[in-house]
Amino acid sequence: MTDDKLARMANQIAAFFATQPGSAAEGVAAHINDNWSPAMRAALLAKVAAGGAGLAPAVIAAAPHLRPAPRTKAQA
Repeated sequence: MTDDKLARMANQIAAFFATQPGSAAEGVAAHINDNWSPAMRAALLAKVAAGGAGLAPAVIAAAPHLRPAPRTKAQA
């Protein structure tokens, strides 16, 4: 999946949670943690770490609450 598609999906989630009561960032993080694969979350976190160009503020604010991809034995 391309970075542009991940950004578009994350921004759509942020737009939805902006209309809901409570913290949009918390809603974005919960939705992404529950529904995105570890690889998708890792790609989104890499995009945020690279400056987050094109991401909604709620997506960037959600980043610290996203579960990182599990480490493999090779990474340990």
